[in-house]
Amino acid sequence: MGESDAVSAGKSTSTDFLPYGRQSVSDEDIAAVTEVLRGDWLTTGPAVTRFEDDLAEHTGGTPAVAVTSGTAALHVAYAAAGVGSGDEVVTSPMTFVATAAAAALLGGKVVFADVEADTGNLDPAAVSAAMTSRTKVVAAVDYAGHPAEVDELGRIARDNGALLLEDAAHSVGGNSHGRPVGSLADLTTFSFFPTKNLTTAEGGAVVSASEDLLARARGFRNHGLVRDKAAQRYPDEGAWHQEVHEFGLNYRLPDVLCALGSSQLRRLAEFKRRRAEIHARYTTALSSLDGVLTPAVREGADPVWHLYPLRVLEGRRRALFDHLRGKGIGVQVNYIPAYWHPVFEDLGYQRGMCPNAELYYSQELSLPLFPALTDADVDRVIDEVHGFFG
Repeated sequence: MGESDAVSAGKSTSTDFLPYGRQSVSDEDIAAVTEVLRGDWLTTGPAVTRFEDDLAEHTGGTPAVAVTSGTAALHVAYAAAGVGSGDEVVTSPMTFVATAAAAALLGGKVVFADVEADTGNLDPAAVSAAMTSRTKVVAAVDYAGHPAEVDELGRIARDNGALLLEDAAHSVGGNSHGRPVGSLADLTTFSFFPTKNLTTAEGGAVVSASEDLLARARGFRNHGLVRDKAAQRYPDEGAWHQEVHEFGLNYRLPDVLCALGSSQLRRLAEFKRRRAEIHARYTTALSSLDGVLTPAVREGADPVWHLYPLRVLEGRRRALFDHLRGKGIGVQVNYIPAYWHPVFEDLGYQRGMCPNAELYYSQELSLPLFPALTDADVDRVIDEVHGFFG
């Protein structure tokens, strides 16, 4: 969905449809993409390295491996961590299904732990109770852009010989206790889908301070190809020779999209600021309204808000959803608990496993939130929410 001139100029009217998320693409973004299209490299060229370096400036210097989507980032990260048959991955059900599916596709057993009642993030106590000798990875999710309790989760993971993965699809540009997201966990994954905090159209990245994990991630995103003669089993075959020692896939993000990403990163601080302004405007107007709860913020958290997850009480979430959609306001629900999907149900997962997550889901309603949303747009949403409750 493109950004309309009317919304960009702040001239929205009551008849405009407001999506819950939308990309913000500038003339500079378009010029950056065009420059690559006129050059010699469309993929695996200098724009990829530049984007990875640019992204590292926002992760405390932690190196990045660009890939084709947030889902690919999860798949690559789990592969780099060595997740395989019989290994357990403890994760949150309050996430898009990819957080769990990418581990299951590698043969891992997904173990869902409940979430904190206020933030929707993975509850360290529930994770601790779920750990076994087979746990390979704890995968936390920064729900709505609020960083998870990564320090405590990291300690739990390390004490049990596991790695901590931070699924930061919602939170690139965020901070926790003064440290940037991307520098907090053993592995961090990002998504650059159009509704996220910055976009490469489709795209993602794996970030890690571990050279070993980075090397494995780079190998998996490129079919597992080994071109280094010193590492090959048959180095004398010829200058053309390359080998595959472990299977991988083609998850290479092309230069065209990396150029868009580098351009978008130059506006990440601006995006974060505007998202925070919109979030605060919603909270100020709705926090005293009977029948709803506004999002919690933990001490030390500096979120970059991807979603505004309003909690609608007394079983009225669906009615408010239908009301706002009927008024042209594109609210969304994020997310159905991952183990409610039939693919997990068919594997024996049952409803009732994570009561906090299920209660959160039954109340959650994401209000429109994206940088080009005008104050008039936000006030329109607020007025309609108030109108519904009378």
